[in-house]
Amino acid sequence: MTADTGRWIRNFVDGRFVEPDERRSFGKVDPATGSVHARVHEADEPLVDRAVAAARRALDDGWASTAVRERAALLRRAADRIEERFEEFVAAEIADTGKPVTQARELDVARAVANFRTFADVVAAAGQESFLTDLAGGKQALNYAVRKPLGVVAVIVPWNLPLLLLTWKIAPALACGNAVVVKPSEETPGTATLLAEVLAEAGLPAGVYNVVHGFGGGSAGEYVTSHPGIDGVTFTGSSATGSHVMKTVAPRVRPVSFELGGKNAAIVFDDVDIDEALAGLSRSVFTNTGQVCLCTERVYVQRSVFDEIAGGLVEKARGLRLGRPLDEATTTGPLISQTHRDKVLRYFELAERAGAEVITGGGVPRLGEGLDGGSWIEPTLWTGLTNADRVVREEIFGPVAALIPFDTEAEAVALANDTDYGLAASVWTNDLRRGHRVAQSMNVGMAWVNTWFLRDLRSPFGGVGLSGIGREGGESSLHFYTEPTNVCVQL
Repeated sequence: MTADTGRWIRNFVDGRFVEPDERRSFGKVDPATGSVHARVHEADEPLVDRAVAAARRALDDGWASTAVRERAALLRRAADRIEERFEEFVAAEIADTGKPVTQARELDVARAVANFRTFADVVAAAGQESFLTDLAGGKQALNYAVRKPLGVVAVIVPWNLPLLLLTWKIAPALACGNAVVVKPSEETPGTATLLAEVLAEAGLPAGVYNVVHGFGGGSAGEYVTSHPGIDGVTFTGSSATGSHVMKTVAPRVRPVSFELGGKNAAIVFDDVDIDEALAGLSRSVFTNTGQVCLCTERVYVQRSVFDEIAGGLVEKARGLRLGRPLDEATTTGPLISQTHRDKVLRYFELAERAGAEVITGGGVPRLGEGLDGGSWIEPTLWTGLTNADRVVREEIFGPVAALIPFDTEAEAVALANDTDYGLAASVWTNDLRRGHRVAQSMNVGMAWVNTWFLRDLRSPFGGVGLSGIGREGGESSLHFYTEPTNVCVQL
């Protein structure tokens, strides 16, 4: 059983790969070169029906009632199998995204392993609420909650961190006894398909994990989210798509967990360790070519250190190395597609019209034969913009940031919170009291002080406003992927 046959990436339904239909297929483009390296079988509506039916059947056949210790053991076996096939996952992640091999190894695949092990530990250690109620006449009642699987969960995964975010969702879903129908991004179908092999090898029953490939409207995405057999939807992606999914599931009142867009701010105070701040900011602006929902696109810098921070970030940007993904020296990959690059370049034009000064980047690099067909873009920094400009208000999702000066703490907090998004923020200061104070003032789901992207996977993850609904991570994930039944017994 293999995911690829003759460079096909196939759907996985009811424990087996589906024979591809050339009449319903599309090319998988390598973002680094622009060349097509595989064909992807697009799922039609009957195949999605089969996937949902298989998931329901797996629940009814006993997966939903499997002991917690058995589910936790299966997750640990899956983590072991990913480690055994580590370089296969690295290769699939690179083929999907074009990201540098060092990042694929150190972040994406490593976090996939950690996601499975973390949620195996979380579900194994999770307790249940109970209350002893005093009644008249000296009697008592015992109330306790029993958590049951949500059911068949649609898992809609984006293209920026496809394996990391897929395992972030399916690990707790499976730990809680759910069955899943996964719809990866059409841009990044490889790792979700390879994972099907690993889960089968780990002993996951047929039908518990299904993968259907395709697009959004009029394709697999719409078929899955609108299917009456789906009991809940977890989605990571753009705010606009999240809003559409919410409308789709609203008539059936299905629960949703959405991690959506971000226009994240960093606040840099003048008492900061400059080198530490520059190292952290360069990561938060340029990691994964800016294609991380947590990346920083707005950097507010106290005026007395503005020039020093701006100059230092320019040096960091110019020190990035764009190049072949398998070159260990490469730090920065391409954008995911030509379509996405066109979107980012439109914001370059908007910045120019708004009077921005481009202090580094601002165009498309020439990397030579074999790469110029890829979706490359220069890491770019602007000054001269304000919160009134579209470039500062709308999510761009590229290796870009606007640097804006401020004078007082109150002004910085107001500027950072002046947004419709609310995913993450970072605060850079050597005054620990101010760090706590300002971080707690941010209207976001996550705020870092003197760091970025540092995660304890047991802590809640999510955003407010246009950045999402709900929280995942640790027991927050268990709450979404289960439904509690309260049992009351009069003693």
